[in-house]
Amino acid sequence: MERLGTGIGWRPEIADVVEGMPGIDWVEAVSENLCPGHLPDSLLRLRERGVTVVPHGVSLGLGGAERPDAGRLAALAERAEVLGSPLVTEHIAFVRAGGALTASPRLEAGHLLPVPRTRDALDVLCENVRVAQDALPVPLAVENIAALFSWPGEEMTEGQFLYELADRTGVRLLIDVANLHTNHVNRGEDPAEALGELPLEAIAYVHVAGGFERDGVWHDSHAHPVAQPVLDILTDLASRVAPPGVLLERDENFPSAQELEGEVAAIRDAVAKGRAGERPAGRDAPASPRVAAEEPGAGDAVRQRLALAQAALLSALVAGTPAPEGFDRVRLGVQARALAGKRADVVAKVAPELPVILGAWYRPAFLDYAQGHPMTGGYRRDALDFVGQLLTDGIPQDTGARRELRAWWLERSGPVPRSTRPGIRLARATRRVLLRR
Repeated sequence: MERLGTGIGWRPEIADVVEGMPGIDWVEAVSENLCPGHLPDSLLRLRERGVTVVPHGVSLGLGGAERPDAGRLAALAERAEVLGSPLVTEHIAFVRAGGALTASPRLEAGHLLPVPRTRDALDVLCENVRVAQDALPVPLAVENIAALFSWPGEEMTEGQFLYELADRTGVRLLIDVANLHTNHVNRGEDPAEALGELPLEAIAYVHVAGGFERDGVWHDSHAHPVAQPVLDILTDLASRVAPPGVLLERDENFPSAQELEGEVAAIRDAVAKGRAGERPAGRDAPASPRVAAEEPGAGDAVRQRLALAQAALLSALVAGTPAPEGFDRVRLGVQARALAGKRADVVAKVAPELPVILGAWYRPAFLDYAQGHPMTGGYRRDALDFVGQLLTDGIPQDTGARRELRAWWLERSGPVPRSTRPGIRLARATRRVLLRR
């Protein structure tokens, strides 16, 4: 595996900082945020300097019941080729559910959700990974995710699940030590035990990120400093194997350049401390990559069972249906609130005019909307649907924003949404006035 060195997640908000940071060997960029024909100048300059750029996907849903979407795979492959990347990465997660396998509406999570560590889910994941590997021009590495809750009836630990995945498919692993810490706090899983069960020779690189604890729940925010327990897990990992690359992730609440440089330095120190320490026997040098044997794919019955389970869970999280049997209802409530809050935050980014127009009323209005309106498309569609619903239901008199909101919606959406509700008459009348001007 190519040695990557020390890296940082490239984000537009810190592009200048990343370019000026000393000792950065490579960067990772969210694949879905890149347009191959119009790459940001910052990334182009980094490439010209010889800095490796790795596209990091978030929307494939490799742990979902359906096979990976060919269009999403083609987009990920195109970004890898344009950037000259040595590999691409994605997540061991599901991000949508419903659809043809369940004869129910398709729902989008807008977030990475855990797959059950069962034989059925592993069979589906392995086949989905092989489909992705066949469609990509470079090797694939998949990342362990953070979770607020556990699935009932799990049959394997995280380390065992990842070991079998790598053994059966030959896929590389992106190990997020912050997510191991998250799962330790939230699910009582021992990070050292997980590291001890991993196929260390399959590690492509390592993620490090910050978070915070509230009411006994660890939130993997990517918006806070890296906690010492996360660095301790990194040291433990580095004592077992020399990681080919280590990368700092930061997605929000960006600190000063000096603080980011300090976090990168702390990561280097944690790795050096591990490499200087006692190494477990037989783990000094990575072995050759596994060559996966051919095996039958997951049958339709297996996929349908997984589809029904994931649809029931996602519906409970985003549509207010009862929690499936065996789940911790309190934890699902925490996850549901987190998903709604993330939707509000991301919609505010893709449609920044809305918080300006609605002011302090934006967030409570969106959270109220989200309770009864699951996301069925992307975040831009979500923004349009939110405003369309406000126009349909009527907007409180004291917002002072009705006219601006209607103009915003008309500019982006065309005809006023159809509805049988009485409030639609006001929206239609307003549209006629606006169109006559």
